[in-house]
Amino acid sequence: MPLPKVELRGITKTYVNGDVETPVLHGVDLVVNAGEFVSLMGPSGSGKSTLMHIVSLLDRPTSGTYLFDGIDVTKRTDVECAKLRLEKIGFVFQAFHLLPRLTAVENVMLPLLYTTDKPSSRLSRAKAVLADVGLSDREDFLPSQLSGGQKQRVAIARALVNNPTVLFADEPTGNLDSKSSEQVLNILRDLCKKDGRTVMMVTHEEEAAAFSDRVIRIRDGKIL
Repeated sequence: MPLPKVELRGITKTYVNGDVETPVLHGVDLVVNAGEFVSLMGPSGSGKSTLMHIVSLLDRPTSGTYLFDGIDVTKRTDVECAKLRLEKIGFVFQAFHLLPRLTAVENVMLPLLYTTDKPSSRLSRAKAVLADVGLSDREDFLPSQLSGGQKQRVAIARALVNNPTVLFADEPTGNLDSKSSEQVLNILRDLCKKDGRTVMMVTHEEEAAAFSDRVIRIRDGKIL
């Protein structure tokens, strides 16, 4: 039986500012399996963003154990965690974060600049993932020439260009209309069903969460 992609055991997180301690997560236990599409939901201040930052290796817990692909990342250095992020994790954000002076295909190629791949190989890979999200005809368009839905599909292609096994999506439909939202959510669902990738999505929209296999609800730093 394959190992879970994400396994949290007793995860806590407390932010310290001088003498002030602010506990945010309180003993979170969570398992997300390979090929699963899960949504993380909770009110503002519930700890969902903090939890997402920890599972995506952007932050470290105060205590507890985090196994990513069976690796105890709480015992790994920052450099080792950065390498894991580059090789195994993709990110999609609500605000797209595309560079305005780069074309769609150039934006998609950005993560490949940290690899030893040849420029021709980087371009071929970027073109391939843009085709996967239905944007072959927008390769040379600047972000200003794209709709919101197209920008988010470029962002998804950029997240996929390193062939990650896990995709973290933070409010990916927050800036989109209903039609574009459905297109993006179908792509995320297909990444699980067809490609076997794991997707964790933060959302406040019940309609978006309905596309996932499972909804994880968090309140006051605890999984409900």
